[in-house]
Amino acid sequence: MTHPDTAPQTLIEVRDLSLAFGRKVIQQNVSFDLKRGSIFAVMGGSGCGKSTLLKSMIGLLRPSSGQILVEQEDYWAQNNRRRTELNHRFGVLFQSAALWSSMTVGENVALPMEMFTKLQPEVIRRLVELKLGFVGMEQAIDLMPSEISGGMRKRAGLARAIALDPDILFFDEPSAGLDPITSARLDDLILSLRDGLGATIVIVSHELPSLFKIADDGIFLDAKTHTPIARGAPRDLRDHCTIPEVMAFMNREATIPSASEAKG
Repeated sequence: MTHPDTAPQTLIEVRDLSLAFGRKVIQQNVSFDLKRGSIFAVMGGSGCGKSTLLKSMIGLLRPSSGQILVEQEDYWAQNNRRRTELNHRFGVLFQSAALWSSMTVGENVALPMEMFTKLQPEVIRRLVELKLGFVGMEQAIDLMPSEISGGMRKRAGLARAIALDPDILFFDEPSAGLDPITSARLDDLILSLRDGLGATIVIVSHELPSLFKIADDGIFLDAKTHTPIARGAPRDLRDHCTIPEVMAFMNREATIPSASEAKG
């Protein structure tokens, strides 16, 4: 039994969240807690609203209704200044890594420090070296994004995401476009971010091997009902969930039409 003093603390609470574009409902009745130190997966088929939920959690899309509480502070009820302050607790890795092509890798990683701190250039340079060293990219500090591989760009994006030492990291399809070996190395790096930096991680991904390996909690969003239909670690949902849509997703079923369906 977990002692009360060592029980995981709730870092983020999502309460009765609804997401819509005009009259088009993307998701509704979304509620879950995110425990400190967890790796939380947002799962579901294409078009179910995974990335939309992520955008709402990082401040890019105001929800239609509901709350996102960051340590009991209602994010969307705050003024712009306070939301910006809360955003400094977030690190984000977008699907494409989103590095500035006209800046070196080191300049990309330095940018958040230059924008949001008063550190001297020599201090920022040293911190950039440390962040890149953490992801095994120190040798690329003076290279341009066009001069490095896709996997290296993802790691550079990770270095930038941790530039301000955030305690919450958001990853949107981090393994997209990577070969299996590079993807597995990225999984190990994400685990090291959790274990080495104490970061709490929210990850949107279709990559089941990655989710089974690293995620310890999660939510499954359904595109048909526009609601969450399952909650739990991906491994547990794979092994124990009996909801047909979840079973099909976790076992990669019903993705190819049968011969009779194809003929019809």
